[in-house]
Amino acid sequence: MDKKDYIFGLRAIIEAIESGKNIDKVLIRKDLGSDLAKELFAKMKEYGVVSQKVPVEKLNRITMKNHQGAIALLSPIEYTRLEHLVPLFYEEGRTPFILLLDGLTDTRNFGAIARTAECVGADAIVIPERGSVSVTPDAVKTSAGALLHIPVCRERSILDAVRMLRDNGYKIVGASEKSHEDYTDIDYRVPVGIVMGAEDTGISNDVLRACDSLGAIPICGHIGSLNVSVAAGVMMYEVVRQRRK
Repeated sequence: MDKKDYIFGLRAIIEAIESGKNIDKVLIRKDLGSDLAKELFAKMKEYGVVSQKVPVEKLNRITMKNHQGAIALLSPIEYTRLEHLVPLFYEEGRTPFILLLDGLTDTRNFGAIARTAECVGADAIVIPERGSVSVTPDAVKTSAGALLHIPVCRERSILDAVRMLRDNGYKIVGASEKSHEDYTDIDYRVPVGIVMGAEDTGISNDVLRACDSLGAIPICGHIGSLNVSVAAGVMMYEVVRQRRK
């Protein structure tokens, strides 16, 4: 990891948060409990900075310098709040199209999906705060820079985001091979949010139940499912196809 991609040390991280640095998340040693650490925890809560408790060995792999049990990973972008975008899209007269990624963990898949999303003109990508990919320098590189050009919203959970969108008139479509409805039979010419699931488990059950429709991409071979980045591309280009008609 390049030195410019992280900040270490409790006081340095507190100052970075206060100055408005774009912080992806703060890695914190599991047993950290000093007074300065408590100040850092309070500051992260105040500014909504995501944290993750990790073994000290993970911190040492990033830097062997005196990190004091905390390293902040910097984000190449500033995350956008979904609640700010939703009314803006309507004010601009758009028929919004948003992609929601439920628990995606592979950076390469994330980059590939973001690249396609930018190419098709998707309005935003939504990821959850925890248990998910985030916008890192590697993700930006894999996306061919697309993540620098499309708004990325990091919300408390995908279920919360789905509920917010539904309350604002969006149709929520989940991509699921378990559905009996062909993905091309669904109408995408309305404000729509498409949900793609995690590589191994798919869309979580709570989010599945919150979807308005579930679309299946036909599989004709022996392998039962597509790579999630390929499936996302198929779904997104169906939106383009219908709207161009």
